[in-house]
Amino acid sequence: MLPDVALWVALAFTWGFDQTEAVTSDSTYVAAVYEHRVIFNPDPHTPLSRLNALHHMRKNLAAYEEQAALAARQGAQIIVFPEDGLQGFNFSRSSISGYLETIPDPQEETWNPCTEPRRFNNTEVQQQLSCMARRHNLYVVANMPDLQSCPLQTDPASSCPTNGRWQFNTNVVFRSDGLLVARYHKHNLYFEEAFDTPPRPEIISFETPFAGRFGLITCFDILFYEPKVPLLERGVRQLIFPTAWMNQLPLLDTIQFQQAFSLGAQVTLLAANIRSDRLIMTGSGIYTPFAAISHHAQSGDPEEGHLLVARIPVLGAHSEYSQVKEPAVDSGYCHHDDCLLSMPHSSTFTSTMMHDPFKFALLNGTEGNLKVCDGAFCCRLQFQRSPQSDSDELYALGAFAGTHIVNGRYAVQVCAVVRCAGSEASSCGKEVEEAETKLDFVLVGEFGTKYVYPSVLVSHYVLEQPERVERSTDGKVTMKHLNTDGGLVTACLYGRVYQLDNK
Repeated sequence: MLPDVALWVALAFTWGFDQTEAVTSDSTYVAAVYEHRVIFNPDPHTPLSRLNALHHMRKNLAAYEEQAALAARQGAQIIVFPEDGLQGFNFSRSSISGYLETIPDPQEETWNPCTEPRRFNNTEVQQQLSCMARRHNLYVVANMPDLQSCPLQTDPASSCPTNGRWQFNTNVVFRSDGLLVARYHKHNLYFEEAFDTPPRPEIISFETPFAGRFGLITCFDILFYEPKVPLLERGVRQLIFPTAWMNQLPLLDTIQFQQAFSLGAQVTLLAANIRSDRLIMTGSGIYTPFAAISHHAQSGDPEEGHLLVARIPVLGAHSEYSQVKEPAVDSGYCHHDDCLLSMPHSSTFTSTMMHDPFKFALLNGTEGNLKVCDGAFCCRLQFQRSPQSDSDELYALGAFAGTHIVNGRYAVQVCAVVRCAGSEASSCGKEVEEAETKLDFVLVGEFGTKYVYPSVLVSHYVLEQPERVERSTDGKVTMKHLNTDGGLVTACLYGRVYQLDNK
């Protein structure tokens, strides 16, 4: 084994098909992601000259160079850097102008910025990234601001801005010899005044000799249909995810949803985040359907960057994303129709979680069965507290089906077991980082979507791999987890109902 490189151990996990079929023979590769502590522009609303903007970005590029060298020494073949890692954020359309570079379309232009630096003007950042890839003999994925001219049109439906230029939040990929091989413009923006939404979603992937195809998405994209689902439907099994994600407990913590997406979509996800205490940003990882290696800073940890390197299996090119199977029999746990459907409705109350009105039922006693419905959408839980657990922490089972409308608009169906923040029912759904109670459970949701993302998050931002997750032909999703190592913070089945987003 290469020094300092984590090696996967396959865990028992099922999503309706034989996991051994998803791996391409015995092939593996070494991937790296870097969680970067950005050197920010202290006054992002004041425009800088091109020279001063380059001076700023080169400070962050110096950190990239150091980490690329370190990853290469550990055998990495690809490294991913985070969203906005070169310039930071909170720019206006005008104040970001000095940071913009025009990135050629590699589907139309064959260009190696390191060996052809004079072919295009004002491409110093692309040149440095290209030479970084070439120098360390690895694929480099970075995020940077991009400027593209567009035709001014009298048609009021035209998306071209009045100044005739688009500004995009853009991922770039450089091959190990420095060739620019992919460019992706982020489609789902999150309060990004400096950037435009592309006129149409871009479905971008690129080939590598060591792991086949990778697809590109950025941050908020992970919650939406495009470009994510079209990539999966084309058989892309490995996704690259630069992000600048703010932690949002109890359902959308960074590593929690990164793992959930990897498990639910049955893909590898290489996720690189920003590290900023002020912005509540941390959490990166390398995820496969079998296991995960992740980093999540704790309160009081030094505010610094973190490199993750791991050898992981190559997933096969065919997609099992939509395959289903009836749950297998598990003695000792009642998670089949004959008993789950007989569960009476539990006494419920409404409390806000993640700005949405969840229907909750409390987990009383050391073991029990609960059923909670939000309209026609129902969640069921069978649980047993660990005999060693003498904690009096309050837990609740929550269900929500509807359209989330705060900081984004998207339709969801969610089943979640959460630790409440206090001893009162009204505290259920609030943010909690720590827990002592260990629970064995079977969580079942009756979903109207096949896009369901499972996760188990325990105390101190630690992920646990569910023992079993299965989806049946009627939309029922079952997650079973026994022998929890840490105190349970959240167990969640997060369903996205993409077709209802615009209803």
